[in-house]
Amino acid sequence: MKKTNLMNELATNSYPGRGIVIGRSSDGKYAVTAYFIMGRSENSRNRVFVTEGDGIRTQAFDPEKLQDPSLIIYAPVRVLGDRTIVTNGDQTDTIYEGLSAGQSFEKSLRSREFEPDAPNYTPRISGLLTVDNGAFTYAMSILKSNEGDPSSCSRYHYSYDNPKAGEGRFIHTYMQDGSPLPSFEGEPKIVSIEGDIDAFTDSIWKNLNEENKVSLFVRFIDIKNGKASTKIVNKNQ
Repeated sequence: MKKTNLMNELATNSYPGRGIVIGRSSDGKYAVTAYFIMGRSENSRNRVFVTEGDGIRTQAFDPEKLQDPSLIIYAPVRVLGDRTIVTNGDQTDTIYEGLSAGQSFEKSLRSREFEPDAPNYTPRISGLLTVDNGAFTYAMSILKSNEGDPSSCSRYHYSYDNPKAGEGRFIHTYMQDGSPLPSFEGEPKIVSIEGDIDAFTDSIWKNLNEENKVSLFVRFIDIKNGKASTKIVNKNQ
C-alpha cells in the first residue's frame, strides 16, 4: 500500500465522519494519536471534547439542545497503565474493562458490533497504543456491517510493531458523504505524520471540512518515559 498525505486525505473528503490516526512522529521520539469527530445534524454538531482523568469525554455544548445522547456522548480516550485506548464510541469502556480483566484487545471487542443507527450502521473503529520501556506498538480495529446487512458483522483487526518514524495509519467511519453513508473499506491507510504536536494539530484541523468538523484530540507520548502532551480543539467555544 502506498503512503498517502494525511492532509490531502482530509482536505479531499467532506465527510470522513469520525477518524483515528496512530503512528510515530517524524523524529521518532513520540507515539502519536489523533481522533476527530464531525457532524451533519444539529445534535451531532452540538458537542465538545473535555478532559476526564487521563482521557477525554464528549459533552453537549448546549445541554438544552441535546437530543438522543446514546451514540454521541461517550469517552473516546481512556488510559490503562501504559496503554491508551482511542475509539469512536462507548466501546472504549468495553476495551478498558476487557484489558483490565486480562483479555486481549481483539477479544474485548467480541461482544460489540457496528452502531445500531440504521440505515448507516456506522462502523465502530478502535485503536490501542502501548508504550512500554522505550518500545511502541499499536493495534487498530473496525467492526462493520456486511455490505450494509445488519444481520452480519465483519470484524477486522490490525497490529503494528516498531512503527517507522513519520508514518502512521488512518481509519475513519465513512468513505465519503452520502445517504446512507458508505462504510470505510479496506485496511487502515498508510499516512505521513509530520511536525510537532502544535503543527500536526493545526494541520489536521485546518484540513477538516469547515462546515462538518466538530472536535479534535491529539496526543504525543514520549516513547522513552511515557509522558504525554495533549491538544484539544473544539469548533464550539
